[in-house]
Amino acid sequence: MLQISQRGQAMPASPIRKLVPYAEAAKKRGTKVYHLNIGQPDIETPKMVLDAVRHSDFKVLEYSHSAGNESYRKKLVGYYESVGVKVNHNQIIITTGGSEAIQFGFMACLDPGDEVIIPEPFYANYNGFAVAAGVTVVPVTSFIENGFALPPIEEIEKKITPKTKAIVICNPNNPTGYLYSYEEMQQLRDIIRRHNLYLFSDEAYREFCYEGKQISAMHLEGVDDNVIIMDTISKRYSACGGRIGALITKNQMVLDAVMKFAQARLSPPSFAQIAAEAAIDLPADYFDETKAEYKSRRDLIVKRLNAMEGVFCPNPGGAFYAIAKLPIDDADVFCQWLLESFSYQNQTVMLAPATGFYGTAGLGKQEVRLAYVLNLNDINNAMNCLEQALKEYPNKK
Repeated sequence: MLQISQRGQAMPASPIRKLVPYAEAAKKRGTKVYHLNIGQPDIETPKMVLDAVRHSDFKVLEYSHSAGNESYRKKLVGYYESVGVKVNHNQIIITTGGSEAIQFGFMACLDPGDEVIIPEPFYANYNGFAVAAGVTVVPVTSFIENGFALPPIEEIEKKITPKTKAIVICNPNNPTGYLYSYEEMQQLRDIIRRHNLYLFSDEAYREFCYEGKQISAMHLEGVDDNVIIMDTISKRYSACGGRIGALITKNQMVLDAVMKFAQARLSPPSFAQIAAEAAIDLPADYFDETKAEYKSRRDLIVKRLNAMEGVFCPNPGGAFYAIAKLPIDDADVFCQWLLESFSYQNQTVMLAPATGFYGTAGLGKQEVRLAYVLNLNDINNAMNCLEQALKEYPNKK
């Protein structure tokens, strides 16, 4: 009998997308579903970004350079300089979404059997890319009670073994929305320098900080060779379908290795690079309105959640996610029940069970992730559904 690989069997299903069939069935029954399960912004992609693609004029849709169009990479240098990151265009490799940047980074820097330490809960696809690379994720737990702050350094150091090669962070964080402080970033700098580790820093949500400022891993001094940034236009410009990301590092050996992977997949998407390059020319105040909109959404959803009986939701400092603890027995069962068995005024809400964001079995059973990517009216309606659902759910805790 033909079999699939052990890697294929070990590859985890997306905790964000696995409930999609139940949502589709609910919609077929005529139930409106409010999608708070996935970070798909409803903010319109800027017109000038789309117009750059619409008005492009060439006779052959050619491969780009494997590292991405030089014109785009040179404009990105200016963008990164505006956020205090000094790199040259040869230290930037354009990738097919931030996902490919993560994959290339893991494949170039880590061998099968190596270990990476990641504060949990973490973006679930880190686990998927680790499985694909034969790498073991070693979670170190952060807790909802203190807003998912960086675990104490001594707890991280307890996890370090001879197989440990890297620490992975997302800042601001998906799924928690936590924004790492200057002091926490300095602690990470010290530990990677002390133990000679890579620091992979996913900075997809850099622009979405509501209290405080994002400290990039590339702001850290004395660790240039250790730091690898993974980035993307998906959330920044509400262009998730563009699939344009970037891997940035000053480590030439890593760049050389990543380039071989980039050459193997030939080139990143051409039209999306045109769109991404146009996005660099957006006015400097573009993010002011966008950030203000997300902040109002965050303030509303956190207020509504904490007003519900038995619910606790810390105030996230960035990104557009929050994790809430609910008075339920099992988040996976509850989130499926919302779609299969519940409706309020012919509406329901789709959430992501937090269990899929933890690497430690059994954690997150009472927690859900909410992406506040809907307008204020829809968030209010979704919270009305959730409040009623918690009153009706048979398996409270």
